[in-house]
Amino acid sequence: MNAPRPAATPSRSLVLNLQRQLAQALPFSEMEAGHIQFFIEAASEYYFEPEEVILDPSSGPVEVLYFVRQGAVVGRKGIAQESSDARHIDAGEFFPVSAAVAGRPVSSIYTALDDCFCLGIDRDTLMRLSELSPPFAAFISQRILRFLELSRKLIQRTYASEVFTSLSLETPLGVLTRKVPVTVQAGSEVREALIRMHETRVGSVLVTNDAGQLIGILTRDDVVSRIALANVSLSAPIDDVMSTQVHHLRAEDTAQDAALLMSRYGIQHVPVLDGDQIINVVSERDLFSAQRLSLRAISGAIRGAANVEVLKVAASEVRQFAQTLLGQGVQSRQLTALISHLNDLICDRLVSLAVERRGLSLNQFAWIALGSEGRSEQTVATDQDNAIVFQDGLPPDAREVFLDLAREVNEHLDACGFPFCKGQIMASNPNLCLSESEWLTKFLSWIEHGNPESLLKASIFFDFRPVVGASSLTIRMREIVTTKAQATPRFLKQLADNSLRNQVPLNWHGGIDTTRVEGLDCLDLKLHGTAIVVDVARIFALAHGIEATNTRTRLEQIGKALGLAPREYESWVVAFEFLQTLRLNIQIRGESISGNPNLLNYAQLSDIDRSILKESLKTLRQLQQRLALDYGR
Repeated sequence: MNAPRPAATPSRSLVLNLQRQLAQALPFSEMEAGHIQFFIEAASEYYFEPEEVILDPSSGPVEVLYFVRQGAVVGRKGIAQESSDARHIDAGEFFPVSAAVAGRPVSSIYTALDDCFCLGIDRDTLMRLSELSPPFAAFISQRILRFLELSRKLIQRTYASEVFTSLSLETPLGVLTRKVPVTVQAGSEVREALIRMHETRVGSVLVTNDAGQLIGILTRDDVVSRIALANVSLSAPIDDVMSTQVHHLRAEDTAQDAALLMSRYGIQHVPVLDGDQIINVVSERDLFSAQRLSLRAISGAIRGAANVEVLKVAASEVRQFAQTLLGQGVQSRQLTALISHLNDLICDRLVSLAVERRGLSLNQFAWIALGSEGRSEQTVATDQDNAIVFQDGLPPDAREVFLDLAREVNEHLDACGFPFCKGQIMASNPNLCLSESEWLTKFLSWIEHGNPESLLKASIFFDFRPVVGASSLTIRMREIVTTKAQATPRFLKQLADNSLRNQVPLNWHGGIDTTRVEGLDCLDLKLHGTAIVVDVARIFALAHGIEATNTRTRLEQIGKALGLAPREYESWVVAFEFLQTLRLNIQIRGESISGNPNLLNYAQLSDIDRSILKESLKTLRQLQQRLALDYGR
């Protein structure tokens, strides 16, 4: 291998061209002009011919950080240079970042793929520029996180011009504008509380003990139902009429947490605590005052719906609401949780209406969500995956009653925009409308005697979650899954072998391997992206007795169970959430290709999104390699 050869010190015309070129790439797009100039003046230009080795482990400690200006480089690990270890480095990217920062030898062999022109700075310049420019330092230390942050900002700007928004749901409650909480002490007369509410024009008053700790709340709704209609004397102690089960949050919780709490319990005011001290009372108006749609408004319409026609309208508003939240910069994990929550409410209402018409009891059965809804990570374009579990010992005709109910609910879900599952993974399928003991037998059979093909179809059942009805009927099912799965190595290996059939779409030199669809270079973000993470997370969760079904939660708990550094398992989460964000963006805009709402037109991606997509897929490949080593062939 020849020593790196500086081509020349950049000329004045080249400097001007470089300034314009660099301004289009990270991290230069976020750096001050003077710091970009510093980089250019300190850099030398290097040329490498096709197939020329630039760096390898024998080169010694890295002294130069390269920026690819033209051409491409591939980095491969190992003597055999296996394709699974390749990393493709395009124009606009740095290499080798970690080795240059640490001043150590590289662990890969870096080779020019074609005529390659690079800018290079020595380690002293690298350290000096990191001191001068915070955006440069942040990018070098956490480039995938910086990519993701900027990508989210670009998506947010795209949608912000289309929606009328106010507050980001990621905002911690502790930083919201604080209002002095209106409080009365325990033992005070009802009259005093009402006077305080009237004078301060608030919708609730908090009740505290002598130490100032929150013990109750009285709202306007309580005034009507618990005082006026109940003919309670205004001289009665407030303790007799207040609500003692106060739903509250902490300062570190987010506006999204408050919105979900309000929607879930049908409340309008949430006290915010810092330790034992009350620091604020957040209302729905605080969260959504400037929005045309609010989470509580949509969920309220769903809860009050008298028929499927009303629910169809509410379901259509979910897409508009999702677009609004993307405009606020809400992350995919929060957005999919909110979408899943609203979809749960639609399902809940449809089941409840069907139960009322038949005179049944919700205590006799539970409606179960499977797949993405079971994981609380539904996107906008999603079909049905559901089942029913009912009590043992019911009359023989109970199964037909529940199947009739399931057919109605499945049909109404389809009318609301949740298409029938092509694989018939629906409660109206007699094989999925079972008693508790029948479900226990089915899970035990999958775990102890399942074959690869049956487990391939059964994997989504391990993400089950009760939506409405007697959730206690699923407790033993979860116990069986949690205890038996980790004690059955054969079962885990079969799941891993199935998962490893679907390889990450990176080609032999580490570039993204797209597929031609309707004349476009496409990538299926679900099949060759999020589904890979979901599978791996499910298998590791089953192997370690982790009960969580949400993929993000699983990844975090798996990382801790394996004793990994937070940065490693956080990178899994970042990659998964970026892929989810790309899927949501396509689906909300209705840009389906060949009828597939998960197909990405690669040519439409910005340079930044291409870089983060490649980093994300590389992270998925590393996650898959870990699965192969632990449980695969």
